[in-house]
Amino acid sequence: MAGREALPEPWQLYFASVRAATFHNWPFTEGCACTPERMAAAGFVHCPSENSPDVAQCFYCLKELEGWEPDDDPLEEHKKHTAACGFLSLQKELPNLTVQEFLKLEKMRTRKALKREVSQKMTRVEEKAKIQRCSIKNLA
Repeated sequence: MAGREALPEPWQLYFASVRAATFHNWPFTEGCACTPERMAAAGFVHCPSENSPDVAQCFYCLKELEGWEPDDDPLEEHKKHTAACGFLSLQKELPNLTVQEFLKLEKMRTRKALKREVSQKMTRVEEKAKIQRCSIKNLA
């Protein structure tokens, strides 16, 4: 599949094989419902942390889920825990999307990612401001 590497990294995640490759040391493999391949088909990438080795995040809606069980169906879990995900609502396979459809989908994904990033930064600024106000109050 030459050429995928030339795509921007977020666009590469539209390919299930790229998402599946993120599931290093995934605890559920053969004989389980939530194999790396099924997780990737449901839109998930593996993003483990030291405390949560089974965290998976939808590359599109950014919903994170953890606490997976071997018999969990990734697609059903995604639907159950996500109000609206553009990836889940696709009526076509990704290779069959027109350029216009793909760009519209990517615009929505990018908007959601930017909103999340801004929200996280605002939370950090508000926390620092609160600490600063407390230290000023203590000086008075």
